[in-house]
Amino acid sequence: MWKGIIGNMKIHFNQLDRGYYKYKNEYDRAAIAALESGWYTLGKKCEKFEEEFASYIGSRYCVGLNSGLDALILAMRALNIGAGDEVIVPANTYIASVLGITENGATPVFVEPDKYYNLDADKIEEKITPRTKAILVVHLYGQAANIQKIKDIADHHKLYLVEDCAQSHGARFKGIMTGKWGDIGCFSYYPTKNIGAFGDGGSIVTDDQELFEKIKMMRNYGSKVKYHNEMLGVNSRLDEIQASLLSVRLKHYNEMREQREKLARKYLEHIKNSQVILPAIRAGAEHVWHLFVVKIEKGNRGAFQEYLSEHGISTQLHYPIPPHLSEAYRYLGHKKGAFPKTEHYAETLVSLPLYTGMTDQEIEYVIEVINRFTGKTIED
Repeated sequence: MWKGIIGNMKIHFNQLDRGYYKYKNEYDRAAIAALESGWYTLGKKCEKFEEEFASYIGSRYCVGLNSGLDALILAMRALNIGAGDEVIVPANTYIASVLGITENGATPVFVEPDKYYNLDADKIEEKITPRTKAILVVHLYGQAANIQKIKDIADHHKLYLVEDCAQSHGARFKGIMTGKWGDIGCFSYYPTKNIGAFGDGGSIVTDDQELFEKIKMMRNYGSKVKYHNEMLGVNSRLDEIQASLLSVRLKHYNEMREQREKLARKYLEHIKNSQVILPAIRAGAEHVWHLFVVKIEKGNRGAFQEYLSEHGISTQLHYPIPPHLSEAYRYLGHKKGAFPKTEHYAETLVSLPLYTGMTDQEIEYVIEVINRFTGKTIED
């Protein structure tokens, strides 16, 4: 493939500024136009992005919010999920997914992942009780979960289906966008996301007009008209500057996505090391490669990360502590060993660098270094 490693490059896990400089002039113009408008919250630029994003997903409605976590919290609240209710949720996920449930007083019921790192649809029904009110499916790392089967289960048991799409912007299952399958789809626009803002941001999408109107009120103190508060609400608004910048990002997303897919294909085709287990892709599912996650067995993850670091390559762990073992959820009473597959993933998965603007030379260097990993020593 490539003839040896020349020098010792510095490869960051992510470089957000490259995404900015790629379309710098458009971002600058969008930000200045928003500033010059004199209207900074709940204005026409937010409405424009909401319409654009709803159209992109194929949903009737989109509501811009302050964060992906707020999207999860308000989605549960809009469905009247609260104390005494249970929500099925993947054990293998970021804690924000679970916080969306517990912030409403409901109880998370964890389910183990499948070999694709997503919620195992075959293990859901055994966890359903008379208290179960919803299934929260997470399309982790950018790959669509087995959402058709999960939707069938939700429909059969008359449960709400909420999608956490924080990492799956644009991913499809059987041609249908993630976020479109459930009653509500929740998105994050945190800067590292595939469609990322330049600060915090999030949204929900839905085809249900009643839920749309309800969440619109909830994000703005529970009011449609200023000082006329019809319900208990919060302050969770996607601001005009971020909305303007997101419109630019969305406009160029297909191009950015194609680049991520090209980089991911290089990893998939050219990493040739029996100690590095590459991610599997489910039939019918699309992967938009928010993260490129490999598995390092035999207790070698620490050595693998140290080896890459010695060669200037930064990696991250997504996620080293499963929510059920976090101090925050100690009160749920789960002990180590409760969800062995989730815990195994927490101990063996590593995320490799992959980001907008990453060069062929950089990814080829990462591949060359990985292919020389022995699991015991650092090769010079």
